[in-house]
Amino acid sequence: MRLSSLLALLRPVLPLILGLSLGCSLSLLRVSWIQGEGEDPCVEAVGKPGGPQNPDSKNGLDQGDEDFRPRIVPYYRDPNKPYKKVLRTRYIQTELGSRERLLVAVLTSRATLSTLAVAVNRTVAHHFPRLLYFTGQRGARVPAGMQVVSHGDERPAWLMSETLRHLHTHFGADYDWFFIMQDDTYVQAPRLAALAGHLSINQDLYLGHAEEFIGTGEQARYCHGGFGYLLSRSLLLRLRPHLDGCRGDILSARPDEWLGRCLIDTLGIGCVSQHQGQQYRSFELAKNRDPEKEESPAFLSAFAVHPVPEGTLMYRLHKRFSALELERAYSEIEQLQAQIRNLTVLTPEGEAGLSWPVGLPAPFTPHSRFEVLGWDYFTEQHTFACADGAPKCPLQGASRADVGDAVDTALEQLNRRYQPRLRFQKQRLLNGYRRFDPARGMEYTLDLLLEAVTQRGHRRSLARRVSLLRPLSRVEILPMPYVTEATRVQLVLPLLVAEAPAALAFLEAFAASVLEPREHALLTLLLVYGPREGRGGPDPFLGVKAAAAELERRYPGARLAWLAVRAEAPSQVRLMDVISKKHPVDTLFFLTTVWTRPGSEVLNRCRMNAISGWQAFFPVHFQEFNPVLSPQRSPPGVPGADPPSPGVDPSRGAPVGGRFDRQASAEGCFYNADYLAARARLAGELAGQEEEEALEGLEVMDVFLRFSGLHLFRAVEPGLVQKFSLRDCSPRLSEELYHRCRLSNLEGLGARTQLAMALFEQEQANST
Repeated sequence: MRLSSLLALLRPVLPLILGLSLGCSLSLLRVSWIQGEGEDPCVEAVGKPGGPQNPDSKNGLDQGDEDFRPRIVPYYRDPNKPYKKVLRTRYIQTELGSRERLLVAVLTSRATLSTLAVAVNRTVAHHFPRLLYFTGQRGARVPAGMQVVSHGDERPAWLMSETLRHLHTHFGADYDWFFIMQDDTYVQAPRLAALAGHLSINQDLYLGHAEEFIGTGEQARYCHGGFGYLLSRSLLLRLRPHLDGCRGDILSARPDEWLGRCLIDTLGIGCVSQHQGQQYRSFELAKNRDPEKEESPAFLSAFAVHPVPEGTLMYRLHKRFSALELERAYSEIEQLQAQIRNLTVLTPEGEAGLSWPVGLPAPFTPHSRFEVLGWDYFTEQHTFACADGAPKCPLQGASRADVGDAVDTALEQLNRRYQPRLRFQKQRLLNGYRRFDPARGMEYTLDLLLEAVTQRGHRRSLARRVSLLRPLSRVEILPMPYVTEATRVQLVLPLLVAEAPAALAFLEAFAASVLEPREHALLTLLLVYGPREGRGGPDPFLGVKAAAAELERRYPGARLAWLAVRAEAPSQVRLMDVISKKHPVDTLFFLTTVWTRPGSEVLNRCRMNAISGWQAFFPVHFQEFNPVLSPQRSPPGVPGADPPSPGVDPSRGAPVGGRFDRQASAEGCFYNADYLAARARLAGELAGQEEEEALEGLEVMDVFLRFSGLHLFRAVEPGLVQKFSLRDCSPRLSEELYHRCRLSNLEGLGARTQLAMALFEQEQANST
């Protein structure tokens, strides 16, 4: 009886026990077989040099593949040498030695530099990472937006030789492929870039439209320069030592024939039109031929078209090929959408899992009420989501153009769907809603009042709701000037007499975050005395000067300079004028406050975001709320603890709530030359008493915003965290600055919930 009950209990787990036993037995049996076989014969064949599988291999890789073998470089630091900060490159591809794919070189002349070369630049420059123009004219006038290299000699062989020498010297280590063309050639840039992306880089290749030399064999071919040709990096490196010899020995009136003869005579390499299944297609355009009427397969699939004698023909060709590419893209989109519809039926969700539009991500699904994306309401004249917080503002500028484009697109799609039975005409926009979905793009919902016209001429007004989506396109990197993290930052701290006690804490924080890790930064204290302060009495900044001297003694080599000025109503612009005259024009300023605590990350972002002649950076600091109204939260890790506030480091202790103070603009990073240019423009536009009045109502950010052509970058900076403090709003400030100061103090008291609770508790206390 007991045995039967035990078997009844073990019956559900018997298959599991049998499976585990069988698996363990097979594993032990396999281990015994492996131990009995000895060494693996494949290890000797692949891992040892001179193995039977590949006697010429080294560690399983051919000698030509040495560049692709990973190498581990051990890190060793000499403990006897002082620590030196490692200077890292801005881009990881620079540190890894990665190369760009394609460089395009255009051969031009004195007569065509301002016509055909400009047409080439406008049609293909935005498709390639680098486009260079080479001419033999010395002192040529360079058109705007073009990089021209002048060799000073217009002889064809000399021009080609110097062009190859320049490419090897300056770009031989940065690019895998070099495409050389003439300025009377139209190139279909996307197809050329795709062709270079399909070819292997570790080979000597001379690819183009192959032509035969007169009186030579079939193997002796050169690439016709009118259709352009590709040179691999490895071939350019091998050709470089022979350029001088070819220039003296080979006589030719055409640069493409000279190059082909040089490659054949020195390296034995001729031009090919096909390689690795990739065909270089070209088309010779007949005289007076209309590109709009050309329908031959050779033209439609061509990479390059030659000759193009005038710029207008270049633009017409670009228009035709752009239309062909657009039609091809639309056709591929329709095919992909049809495939998605067919495959959706086989998915677990079925047709319910099909998103709209087909092939784009589904709308963002919020997981809490804080993640709900709100809709902005608008009409044709006004929008009800204003940046300044106003309930209603005029719809103008880019927003008005965006709404007009959405309405026109909706009308066009309706007519395309219902014509010829119905034709719609817009009467007006009743309601409009839009929101930005980070996963999809800009979504629109439009209520349109339309007039529908039938084929017989009958008319009727209809109100219809349509939904549209402007999807996110391909993300591209905007061209920006190159900056490094090695620039020295000059911190500028203006100090009023009332801020002298708080300056001691700032100096201690500056020593811990800048002087201790030896950051490449300096500090200048601007001591602002009042009209009667410091005259015949104690110096209010005596403690600040003593603390600065103590830091210089504690950190040898550090220098904390200070300047003293006297002003009744100090203006930020006037104080900056004093500092600007004391430093060179290439100085990078970081204008700070006594409550700011700049660290290494903040200084690096200052260096990267402030670009000389291009951009000024004014960060938005994180301001903590009043600790009386916003009590300290539980430390991280405690059950029931609130998450830390944005921009607050949990390691600093128990943080309090706060918000990014958009009203304050006292911190800023900019170059002295940019400030001087904006200041000179201000003095030129405003003179005399008008300038004096303007300086009282301007901050440094306002000077850059109104009197400078630079980009003004304003973004939140989580590394700048300030304790709660009430700013001193002087009545001498302008009305706008005084309003911003008061608003900053009021918004910095606490969150609305905390202020409401404080009022509620106060009312409860008063009622009792």
